[in-house]
Amino acid sequence: MTPAARLAAAIDVFITIESERRPAADALKSWGLAHRFAGSGDRAGIAGLVYDALRRRASSAYLMGADSPRAILLGMLKRERGLDSDAISKLADGSGYGPPALSDDERKRLDAADMTAAPAHVAGDYPEWLDPHFTRAFGDARAEEGAALSSRAPLDLRVNTLKADCDKAAAMLSDLKPEPARWSPWGLRVRLSADAKSPAVHAEPAFIKGMVELQDEGSQLAALFSGAKPGEQVVDLCAGAGGKTLALAAMMENKGQLFATDDDKRRLAPIHDRLKRSGARNVQVRTPKSVGGEIADLAGRCDLVLIDAPCTGTGAWRRNPDAKWRMRPGALEQRQKEQTDILDRAVPLLKAGGRIAYVTCSVLDEENGAQVGSFLARHPEFSIAPPADVANALSERAFMFAKAARLSDEGILMTPRTTETDGFFVAVFRRAG
Repeated sequence: MTPAARLAAAIDVFITIESERRPAADALKSWGLAHRFAGSGDRAGIAGLVYDALRRRASSAYLMGADSPRAILLGMLKRERGLDSDAISKLADGSGYGPPALSDDERKRLDAADMTAAPAHVAGDYPEWLDPHFTRAFGDARAEEGAALSSRAPLDLRVNTLKADCDKAAAMLSDLKPEPARWSPWGLRVRLSADAKSPAVHAEPAFIKGMVELQDEGSQLAALFSGAKPGEQVVDLCAGAGGKTLALAAMMENKGQLFATDDDKRRLAPIHDRLKRSGARNVQVRTPKSVGGEIADLAGRCDLVLIDAPCTGTGAWRRNPDAKWRMRPGALEQRQKEQTDILDRAVPLLKAGGRIAYVTCSVLDEENGAQVGSFLARHPEFSIAPPADVANALSERAFMFAKAARLSDEGILMTPRTTETDGFFVAVFRRAG
């Protein structure tokens, strides 16, 4: 397919997303099934256009003065891809299988590309109803933070120290040109161009042998900041597919005991194969029987409970850009209730001096600092570990990290703008000894 034909196809997919209110992944899959002549490179190129348009939906529509799929795709080419009107007109000239030619008004708007008067939620490409929440979290920097959350994420890998070190893993993945991560001692980063296909990491020998796992650097740091140590008794209370469970097992060097559980046993399904591949031998997977019942025997025994809490996922918008436009106000309230419940469920598990590592992939204060304050009010026997002390887990990188991240009395907030990670919040509570 020509670049122009890919653009026309992306507009068609976007029309399907809008008219049928379908997730982008489903709409792209349906298009691929109906157009089997399109190769993998074509499908990747079309997906890249669609996801970039979703990332910059509000600002692209503002730039073009219209919110049609065509306007959003054309505006995105200027806003995200940096193409000028001449380059865009070559993609939309009415020839072949490409979109109809640019109108005079479209060309004028692309030439002007003036965002100076755009409201913060438009410049930051997030839903308008979230603006008060972004203001609470970021103040005057909310547009810049939102824009960073709208960029394309790199591909991050965590090296499994039970089987390899970073140098060995990087050498085996040399065809992907991985770079050392900025912060994580276990991290490798693969940078992707706008039209690049996501590499088949699962087919790489290093992955098959359990030497690396796909995991955003911010998620790696969240596990690191928990401070899990060899010989401890640890519970991963929202283990899901096991990404942080695997990181904790490596930190613990297969010593002590790590219990992985989740309220929804379906989310646990992938963890068994991942554990086998990783070489982790100190993990017990507890499939839920009833709320709390699967780990009732651990009451008062645990050194650490990791809570990778259910949240709105605002920090992961780079990887799931259509989620932000589907998010509704009621979701935030529901997530807050779930977070409160699971924090309280962790308390009986801890021994004196035990710790709770509370993690969200959200940038909203209601799910982060406000939850910390509410928990401390309910449980005065706990205190917050100073965030600067938590960040010391990064050793020589701790000083620069503390300058880049947002450290508050409640915890650590990472964002794409400041730390070049997904948006993650981490707070560590300590129970009185």
